[in-house]
This record gives sequence, structure tokens and C-alpha cells, in this order.
Amino acid sequence: MRKDKSILAGTIIIGALALAGATCNAQPGTVADHKASGEIRPFHVHIPKSELADLRHRILATRWPDRETVADPSQGVNLDRLQALVHYWGTDYDWRKAEAKLNVLPQFMTNIDGIDIHFIQVKSRNPNALPLLIIHGWPGSVIEQLKIIGPLTDPSAFGGRAEDAFDVVIPSLPGYGFSSRPTKAGWGPDRIGQAFDVLMKRLGYNHYIAQGGDWGSVIAEAMGRQAPAGLRGIHINLPATLPPGIDKALNDGGPAPAGVSEKERAVFDALIAYRKSGGAAYNVMMTARPQAIGYGLTDSPSGLAAFLLVHPGFAQWTFGSDPQQSPTKDDVLDDFTLYWLTNSAISSARLYWENMGRAVISSAAQKTADITVPVAITVFPYDVYRAPETWARRAFPNLTYFHEVDKGGHFAAWEQPQLFAEELRAAFRSLR
Repeated sequence: MRKDKSILAGTIIIGALALAGATCNAQPGTVADHKASGEIRPFHVHIPKSELADLRHRILATRWPDRETVADPSQGVNLDRLQALVHYWGTDYDWRKAEAKLNVLPQFMTNIDGIDIHFIQVKSRNPNALPLLIIHGWPGSVIEQLKIIGPLTDPSAFGGRAEDAFDVVIPSLPGYGFSSRPTKAGWGPDRIGQAFDVLMKRLGYNHYIAQGGDWGSVIAEAMGRQAPAGLRGIHINLPATLPPGIDKALNDGGPAPAGVSEKERAVFDALIAYRKSGGAAYNVMMTARPQAIGYGLTDSPSGLAAFLLVHPGFAQWTFGSDPQQSPTKDDVLDDFTLYWLTNSAISSARLYWENMGRAVISSAAQKTADITVPVAITVFPYDVYRAPETWARRAFPNLTYFHEVDKGGHFAAWEQPQLFAEELRAAFRSLR
């Protein structure tokens, strides 16, 4: 309780100072008129009541399909589970609580290369804190990073050492959340990485580290290849370590190459099973035709929720039935509601199209051999892909940290915030 009060009080003070002077409530998903070079504007979330009423109306008017013909989720999210979640969304869920969690934090907006980038910045009280850029993925958002802010910026309140503190910067990807939506093609991982380096420099950080999971890993790896001045290292939890021979065998549908270890073969077999089960179907569709699926996701909140829940990162989620599980039901609906209110179903899916032909876990496709900055990797046991250390060391010439932990999955920061923070402290302690 003392820890919770300490971090909450500190966060409220920081948020109040940052939001003092904010002149207006920004509208979600729009490009601001302020494009002056280097301008950073305070940002405050307030969704009009009419938009929340429309969301609720659409939820309650859902036209439901037939029940699935199997007892497992192999055809998609089970009807009963989704109906229960959507019913709660349309009746008892309160978006204003999510707004309050966001608005207590210092939020800002800045324009980079014609795109308004929304970001959270929380500075540690430790003047020697290491600047940390944290990059989310799909179907995540800044919502999935909120629980790690306290342990990272104030480690002594969470069992850590004061000298392990970070200054935390959490941007919304272009086309996601409150960042504006690109109107022309070309905003792939490389360009986003360049924009995020501009952001960190604009905030006055002459050195920093970057962390990412899901698309965040791909973008952090792109930044590692670009090696901008001041980037001291990257931490990733969906690393591109798949060796070319393994990658080819998977694509050809053949057996694993000769000479793989027992552990490597287990990973290969798991990837084969994942592909055969249709686990990557959402990826295929968004890569090929994001506009096509976007119409339905933009028109139906229930359809949006069903599609987001197809992501294998939710395979272990119990839909809120376990009160001890993170993310909670409200956490997940905070994320889904953010997608809905910012109308970012299509714009977020286009990132898959932008990355077409470059498999996110392929070391060759992501050119990991070109990454010379220090690389740290944490493998979480319930992630979609669990990279063996042998492949990681082959992929990254400057791998400085590799650790397999015993808890957590694809949304590691959301699911195990304390463990996630401990991993970052351990990974970069030598770079301070």
C-alpha cells in the first residue's frame, strides 16, 4: 500500500505540472495545425460524450453471428465469451477511468515529418536516470505500457535500486492512438524509427536506449541498424533471430535442417504448428488487404474486439475471470476503446502492409547482422515466438544480454510489469 501511494502521489504531481498551461482538449486522430519545428505541446484527453454514446449504441445494436461449431477457439473467439465481454463494454465499462489514468501523466504532442506524434514522458526524480524509449505494437497501444512507468521511474519504491531509474518516453505509433494517421504510404518501421530518434533528440536526450515488443521490436531493430548518434542499445522481446535455413524450411513446409539441437527443433515444431493452426491469419490479411478488413472494424465495435482478440497474445487471457490476472478486463477494453475512439483500425493495420515481404522474426529480413549497438533480449515463455539463445547469438553480433524468464507472454509489460522492469534494469545496468 505504501508503494502504491508513493508512486500515485508522485505521478499526480508530475501530471499536474505537465498539464498546467494546456490550452485545449485535442481531438483523437487529427493532424494539428501546429507544425512549427521542434514545438512540443501539452496534450489532454477528453472524448466528447456524444462519441461515447455512439459507441454504446453501436455495441448494444450488434448483429451477432451463429455460434461456432467447435468447443475450442480454433474458429475464432467463442461467441459466449465475446458476448459477455461486449455486454460489459456496452453497459458497465467506463472510459472516463481510462482518461483519468492517461491525464494524470504528462502527455504531449509534437509534429515530425508532417505527423503529429503523441507521447507520454515521465521523468524520474533521479537526475542520472537513463532515458528510455518504449515502443508498443499491434494490437497494443500506450495503454499496455502504463503499469511499468512506476517501477521504471521510481525503482526504489518497487524493490529496486534508485540508481537503476529511467526517464520514460512512450509514443503512440503513427496511425495508432492519438498520433495522427499517415495519408501517404512510406511510414514503415524504418521511417518510424527515424522519427522516434528525432523525438528523443527534441526532448533533449543526447543518449538513450530503445525498447520494443511486437512492432516495437521491429522498430527498435531498425533504429539499431540506423545507429543514430546517442542510441546506446536496444532491448527487444520479439527478436528477429530465425536463421535463413530455418526460415526457408518453414516457408517450404519441409523438415528442420540437419544439425539443429533438441531445443531448436522444439521451437521449429512450435512455429510449424502455429502456422498450420491459422495463428498468423490476422497477419496475412492485414499485410495483404488492410483496407478491406478496415471497413468492418471501423463500423462495428464488436467486430473490432473479435478481430483484436484473434491475436495469439490473448491466447492465455481469461477474459477477466481471474481477478489476479493482468491485463484485467478493463485494461483490455481501455485498449480496444482507444482503437475505436481514434478510428485507427485501418491506419494501424497498414503497418503490416508497409512491412510486406520482411518477416518480423527473420534475421535476414530484418538485417540483424547490420546492428552494431548493444542488443538485449528477454524471452517470455508464453510469447508467440521463443527465440533460442543459439539463434540470438548468431543473429546479433553485439548481443550483450539474453535471459529466459518463467512468466509472461506477448504483452509482457502488461502482464508482468514488475518482472519486465527488472529485466530492463538488469539488461542496461552496465550502460549507465
